[in-house]
Amino acid sequence: MSRILIVEDDDHIRSALRLMFEGEGFDVDDASTGEVGVALFTRMSADVAIVDVMLPGMSGFDTCMALRDASDVPIVIVSARDETADVVRGLESGADDYVTKPFVPAELLARVRAHLRRRPSAATAFRLGALNVLPDEGVVRHDDGSELHLTATEFRLLVDLAAANGRVLSREDLLERVWGYDYFGDSRLVDVHIRRLRMKIEPDPANPAFLVTVRGSGYKLVL
Repeated sequence: MSRILIVEDDDHIRSALRLMFEGEGFDVDDASTGEVGVALFTRMSADVAIVDVMLPGMSGFDTCMALRDASDVPIVIVSARDETADVVRGLESGADDYVTKPFVPAELLARVRAHLRRRPSAATAFRLGALNVLPDEGVVRHDDGSELHLTATEFRLLVDLAAANGRVLSREDLLERVWGYDYFGDSRLVDVHIRRLRMKIEPDPANPAFLVTVRGSGYKLVL
């Protein structure tokens, strides 16, 4: 049984989400503030977290960063703010997904299930410069043996690009592969995660040698 953490200050929305997820067999922890949500997560680690942006006190962005510092758990932001700057800020805070309000409950449930069933694609180990990517172990290591930290979504994105064997994958391809077949997303998720991944794997992120943009088509990984 999966455990979900819901951090939402609107009592009606929080109660409705609790009832929906409990009805689908989830164990649910809920909190009306980021501070309480992080404390709950520290005591009872969840398998996925849903976080509102506009919270009293500690913001949803700060809550995401605190959860991300503690775990690679998938984080889904829910917010009435849908400007690109807000979406980018949420994803840069460590969220894997961003859902705007009002949302369809069945869509949110589908996204949560997609995150929970994600598994790395079948791929052999490969190198990126001084990095060794080991899909079977789910890790990326420097030549000195130290580990490069990637979130679960970043790692899945890297491995799925490698599995394409140099083919260009469109943003839609990546949404389907990385975020789930029945995903109802937008391309901003892909672009922000590509940028975050470049910051970690590229010697010069401004001039990427491995994770290349193919204008008008998508992205490819050069091995």
